[in-house]
Amino acid sequence: MKKTVKLENIDPVEIYGAGNRVLEALCGWFPQLKVIARGDEVFLEGSEADCGNFEKKIGMLIDRRLHKRNLTPYDVEDLFDGETSPGRLAAPLGDSVIVHGLDGKPIRARNKTQEDMVKAYFENDLVFAVGPAGTGKTYIAIALAVRALKRREIRRIILTRPAVEAGERLGFLPGDLKDKLDPYLQPLYDALGDMIPAKKLNDFMEEGIVQIAPLAYMRGRTLDKACVILDEAQNTNLGQLKMFLTRMGSDAKFIVTGDASQIDLPDKRESGLIKGINLVRNIKGVSCIFFKNEDIVRHPLVSKIVRAFETAEKQDSVQ
Repeated sequence: MKKTVKLENIDPVEIYGAGNRVLEALCGWFPQLKVIARGDEVFLEGSEADCGNFEKKIGMLIDRRLHKRNLTPYDVEDLFDGETSPGRLAAPLGDSVIVHGLDGKPIRARNKTQEDMVKAYFENDLVFAVGPAGTGKTYIAIALAVRALKRREIRRIILTRPAVEAGERLGFLPGDLKDKLDPYLQPLYDALGDMIPAKKLNDFMEEGIVQIAPLAYMRGRTLDKACVILDEAQNTNLGQLKMFLTRMGSDAKFIVTGDASQIDLPDKRESGLIKGINLVRNIKGVSCIFFKNEDIVRHPLVSKIVRAFETAEKQDSVQ
């Protein structure tokens, strides 16, 4: 069928977005629908269901615009609240966009290794991502988890870290256990805060949809219909890593990230990350992605700093 949607009492640019980015994001949810926008009229050609749903979403965007200054592609994502469409089920490798941040800025794979990690996630249930600081391992993992939650591919996001101090003693920090651990888990909060509005994130955490906890809290649980991310896995011993991996339930995705050069355990030989990878890497459904210094996406100085420390450590080991 053919249908014309007229935008009344509003500037079309406010709905289409700069460079039509908002309109294009909306059209991405309707791959079978032909959409042509001319001024304040949008011409549709497709199934009756698609035309009706598209008109409904346009109305919701107009209502949303009346309550905020500018619309972004993120507003389109939020409209669908986790729904899926035939055009959005595949891995986002065409333009490398994983999800849109709060300001509408697309979060995408920024180099080949990150793209490999995204692809591995869609093709496997367990992904190890190992490499130096600043390569975006944890950030990409959380973006993939948020994407899955938005599309209701999962019911929960669970983020965990081993409670190992990096040169500090948790016992001397003020407050109860949560107060002591929250600063240590702050990088996970920061990444989530880039992708989920603060109020919604608080709601998700209160409802248990998003959970952030130390690794010890995983013992005895079966984690199904969830994307579970173990960060700083280099600070686990082999027994802890086994405990974590065996928590995997049905319809779950596990991502393990770590940096073997930043082990904070008293005896670095106790780290189970590389040992664990060597034990499971040939199992079907497991993928191992290795980042290098060239993949660092932070300030250019970071890669030089990493190399300087690696050189010094090698010299110390020789002596």
